[in-house]
Amino acid sequence: MRCKALLRHAFFWSLGLFVGLSPIAFAEAVSPQEQIQIYASRATSSLMLLRGEGFQKTHQQRLEADLAALAGAMQSLPQASAELTSAHQALVTQLRNGVSYGPGDENVPWRFPEDLSRALRDFLSAARALPGAEGQSELAAKIEYLSVQYLSRSYLGTFEIAREQPDTYLGQDERLLLPAIDSELQAIEDPSDPQITKLQTRWSYLRAALADMNSQSNTLQSVSGRPFAPITVDRHARSMTAQWMAMF
Repeated sequence: MRCKALLRHAFFWSLGLFVGLSPIAFAEAVSPQEQIQIYASRATSSLMLLRGEGFQKTHQQRLEADLAALAGAMQSLPQASAELTSAHQALVTQLRNGVSYGPGDENVPWRFPEDLSRALRDFLSAARALPGAEGQSELAAKIEYLSVQYLSRSYLGTFEIAREQPDTYLGQDERLLLPAIDSELQAIEDPSDPQITKLQTRWSYLRAALADMNSQSNTLQSVSGRPFAPITVDRHARSMTAQWMAMF
C-alpha cells in the first residue's frame, strides 16, 4: 500500500510539472536540417533585395553573410548527401550569377528567375530528404519560404513552387501555408509568456502582408491593390524566424 501511495504521489507531481511548463517547452527545436533551409531562403531573399533595391552595399553585405551562414550550417550537419552538396553548389552558383549581371535587367537572362527558383527548390528538397528531418515543424523554414515568394513577386515575377510536392511546404503558397502556420502558433499560445506574445504580434503584421500576396493571380497585383512592401515583409520575416530560433 505504501508503495502504491508513493507511486500515486509521484504521478501527480509529474503531471503537475508537465502542466506547469510553458507551451514553448514542447515546441520542437530547430534542427540542423531546418537551419540550412532557413539560411538558403534568406540568401535568396537577400539577392532579390540586392537586385530590386539597386545594388546597395548593405544588401550585398547581407547576401555574403547569408551565404557564409549557409556554408557554416552545411559543415555542421551530422551527415550530408551527394545530392545536397550538389544542390548547394548549384544554388550558390545561381546566387552569384544574380550578382554578376549587375544592376538593371538588360543583362539578366529571361530564364534567370526560373533557374533561381528551381535551384532553391532543389536544395530545400534535398535538405528535407536528410535522415532525421521527418516530423519537424519547419515553421521558420515555411515563413522564410513565403518571404521568398513575396519578394519574388515584388521584384522578379511569379515564383514557381514545387507543384509536384503539394503535401510539403515546397509545393504550397500562402493559401495553405498561412493556415498551417496559424495552427502551429496557436498551439503554443500563452498570454503569460512575453516571448510568445511578441512572436504572435510579429506574425500578425507579417501575416497581413503575406495574405495580400495574391499568388493565384498572374497579374502581379496584390489582393488589396496596394503596392507590395518587400522590405517590410523581409524585415518582419527575418526578425520572427530569428526570434523563433533563439527561443531554443
